[in-house]
Amino acid sequence: MSRSPDGAGSPGRGRYGEQVFRPDQGGEGDRIDLGALAYDDTTMARLRALGAGPGWTCLEVGAGTGTVARRLLAEAGVAEVLAVDRDVRFLAAHPVTGLTVLQADVTADDFAPGLFRLVHARFVLMHLPSPQRMVARLSRLLAPGGVLVVSDAVDLTTATAPRTPYTLAMRAMWQGLRDSIGTDVSQVPRHPELLREAGLEAVAAEIHVPPLLPGSPISRFWADTWERARGAMTATGLVDDARIDEAVAYLDSPRCTGLSPGMLTAWGWKPASRAG
Repeated sequence: MSRSPDGAGSPGRGRYGEQVFRPDQGGEGDRIDLGALAYDDTTMARLRALGAGPGWTCLEVGAGTGTVARRLLAEAGVAEVLAVDRDVRFLAAHPVTGLTVLQADVTADDFAPGLFRLVHARFVLMHLPSPQRMVARLSRLLAPGGVLVVSDAVDLTTATAPRTPYTLAMRAMWQGLRDSIGTDVSQVPRHPELLREAGLEAVAAEIHVPPLLPGSPISRFWADTWERARGAMTATGLVDDARIDEAVAYLDSPRCTGLSPGMLTAWGWKPASRAG
């Protein structure tokens, strides 16, 4: 799971990794790795199905602890991965051959690391004020014939979902994160359209929803995420500390029947004849 969306928050709001999910907070790397355990297999299956393999150069945006970057090298056998994040402490802790770590903000005007056969960004766009602008920027980093792959969360705790401790906590989390750092998952279903608007071709998308099972990585991930976002959640007035504690207990109970947020993955190809 990617850790740090590289870019500024909306005016008047903080940024991911500052008000919440700070990398210097104990256990943050472990929280990210729980998300990786839930989503990495699906991500790798898609990247390999798209052809990622020997000879490919790859850009991993918001690389987090680097699990996808390292698996691209070890399992897909790509030639090189440039892993970028605003804070690279977790990446630097796990060096491997072929992995280059770069501390940078990909929204900066001077970010121009070259062209890549694969550009991948997971759980990044949803934290940025303009996903459309970021998709356009990332598409320009594709070599001709390259593929852009973006993944973000899709909320399944809508107004028609059953009212449970879990759905109450998730709704408070999304609103709290939107209020505090600008996270917005409501537009994620538009990602395929954004790829097409950026001039990419053969655009397609899929959704993966990991099951919420007691003690599973995804259940533990959400429990830890709520703990770290507790202040933002209670500030919404939708939940209080007791409600959050009840939701954490519910997640670890066989009574839990909730749906985890889905991961929508969309991809599109740069025409082979088009220059960067």
